[in-house]
This record gives sequence, structure tokens and C-alpha cells, in this order.
Amino acid sequence: MPPPPGSEHERVPWPLTSDFGFDEPVPVAPPPPPPRPDRPWVHLVLLALTLATTTFVGGCHYLSFEQAFAPIADADVTGVFSRPSFYLNGLWYSLTVLGILGCHEMGHYVACLRYRVDATRPYFLPAPLPLTGTLGAVIRIRSRIPSKTALFDIGIAGPIAGFVVAVPALLAGLALSEVVRLPPNQQDLISLGEPLLFRGAAWLVFGTVPDGYSVNMHPMAFAAWFGLLATALNLFPVAQLDGGHISYAVLGRRSLWITSAMVLVAIGLTFQSTSWIAWTVMLLVMLAVVGPRHPPTVDDHTPISRGRLWLALFAVFMLAVCFTPAPIEPFVTGP
Repeated sequence: MPPPPGSEHERVPWPLTSDFGFDEPVPVAPPPPPPRPDRPWVHLVLLALTLATTTFVGGCHYLSFEQAFAPIADADVTGVFSRPSFYLNGLWYSLTVLGILGCHEMGHYVACLRYRVDATRPYFLPAPLPLTGTLGAVIRIRSRIPSKTALFDIGIAGPIAGFVVAVPALLAGLALSEVVRLPPNQQDLISLGEPLLFRGAAWLVFGTVPDGYSVNMHPMAFAAWFGLLATALNLFPVAQLDGGHISYAVLGRRSLWITSAMVLVAIGLTFQSTSWIAWTVMLLVMLAVVGPRHPPTVDDHTPISRGRLWLALFAVFMLAVCFTPAPIEPFVTGP
């Protein structure tokens, strides 16, 4: 993270919440220099590429949804990629997942604008991955955060914005899904871990699913499932993830102990499910590059308000209901 734009602080009339009874203004950094111009074409190109990769993956999801767990013959696949309907049906997934990821990052971006923090617009990350078609989206913060309050608001705004979009998308996607009988041969199927929120929503829509049956997920439901997983990953209280920002705003330098503990949890999860290996490796690489300590804010002494402490508990709630210990596993039935 770059050094503060000024070497000395100045006092400005920025009132604090009355929760702590401070009447004096808070020392903050001088106003940052004018934001560096973005390159809009980079954002648009990445968005277009991500729309293309997620639409293709979404078309594959819709094809699988139509088959309802039945195997797809090679003859049926021949020429399907040249049909316009394949890509139109792929929009169920791509528009939903881009909406969730985009709202998540715009939550961060709008909060940065509020606190005059220099940040880029969202960068979408296309990837030829068979299930998601994307690695998500990011923004780049290019100036120091002025206070713990600003850090907290910037950190939590993204998960809340994405969560608010993912929940109705999940309910709508499940309403478009159906309960079907599982085929006799299930060796080619995969099982998606069900977060608590997903289980509750599925129960509201379908009730108790009988043995030998499973929910055939509509692509919109799968996009919402992926949005819940992305929310949980971002809320891990590690270093400079969203959860790390929240943890540092609440605990200060003591958040390093939380980061250390959660790294051990991430490593432990790889023994629970191999699907955690890639994410844990990326997490360790991030810590090796940026370090485990969260960078301090300009005003690192003023605590956050009591209301934000309640919001921090809501962040823990979101992590709990969006988390699953085994995201992707081979399908297994019976004891």
C-alpha cells in the first residue's frame, strides 16, 4: 500500500459519534491528490470477456439442467455450441453471477468514494473454469484508509451488497429448479456443499427431499450458490480480505492472531475437502506477497462506533450461513 499522501496530519472538523463522548476533531490525513484516471477500456474489455466465459459456462449449466442428471450423449452435444439458444440460456447464470459480483465490488467502490479514498472501478476476472467461468472481481485501493471507521465501512459494504443480491437470486433460482429422481449411475455427478442459507431456502421451496431424489439446480440457483461461497471466502478474517479489514477495524493489531488462526483453519479444511486446496494456496501466496499484518490506517487510535460492532456480528452471521466445509465433492449416496 502506498505511503500517505502527506507527511503531517491536519485537524479538520470531522465530528465523531457520541458513543464515545469525544468533542475534539479527529486528526486525519490531508485531502488526497486528485484520483488517478482509470482506463475505462480495460474494465470494459475484462467485463466483456467475463460475460463471454460465464455465458458459455452458463450454457453448459443449462444443458445439464435440461438433462436432469441424465448422461449427455456425444451426438447430442455436436453442434450445440453453434445454436443461439445455448448462449441465450447461458445468460441465466452469467447475468446473475455478474450482478452478485458486481454489486459486491461496487459496494466497496461507493464506500471508497464516501471517504475520498482513491480506488479503481471493478475489474472482472474471466477464467476458463468449467463451473464458474470467472475468478470473481476486484477493485484496487490506491491510497491509505483515513480511519478504522472508513476501513470497516469499505470492508463490510461489499459483502452486504453482494449478499442482498444473492439471497433473492437464490430463492428465484430454486423456484426455477426441480426435484428429480437420481439416475442409477452417479459416478460422473458432483455434489455441491450446501451452506446453511442454501439448506434453509431449499427447505422453504421444496420441503423435505425424499431419499433417492435431489434438487436439479437451475443455472440461476447455481450462480447464487457461487455468490454465497464467494461471500464466505471474502469474509474470512485474514489479512487484507474483506473479513481482514473488518477484523482489523474491530481488534486493531490483535487481528494478527485471528489471521494466524484462520490460516490454520484453511489448511485444516484441505484435509476435509480437496476443493479447498486451490484457495488455500492462493491465500498463502497472498500472505507471502503482502504479509500477514494488516496495514494501519492514518488515524489508528479512534475506535469504531457501537453500531458498527453490531454490524461486525452480522458479518460473522453472513460467514456462518454462507460457508460450507466441502464445496465440491464427488456425489455419494448411502451411509
